[in-house]
Amino acid sequence: MQKEINHEWIYEQSPTEVWEYLTQAELIALWLMPNNFKLELGHEFQFTTKPMPELELDGVFHCKVLEIETYRKLLYSWKGGSGNGIYTLNTICEWTLEQYGKGTKLKLKHSGFKEHNTEIFIGMTDGWLKLAEKMLAHINTQK
Repeated sequence: MQKEINHEWIYEQSPTEVWEYLTQAELIALWLMPNNFKLELGHEFQFTTKPMPELELDGVFHCKVLEIETYRKLLYSWKGGSGNGIYTLNTICEWTLEQYGKGTKLKLKHSGFKEHNTEIFIGMTDGWLKLAEKMLAHINTQK
């Protein structure tokens, strides 16, 4: 059984401005996690956070850029596990941006959650909402 997270936000900023917060490592780190992201198709990168042994996560998420449509779409894999080379979480994050008036409609589809990922799924469903608010706060400080 698979589950997916679907969220949508409206930002006053243009897709170009929002895109920067999805694609520049130093800006991603402000609202999401420390990372070594590069906007290059096929680039493998990591997000790092504190370990969560109760969820079988060592705190390192292994990702790979799968698709780029500049200012419109970003797709990457998102895998995690207990650090033994076995991934208990193997998902896909898809960000899409659309012009919405003078601003942006930002959509997130985080898919591929399995039955054994239920706790992670529940935590990330709410977590993405809080992270999007954090991103907006950082974007607004740049005005």
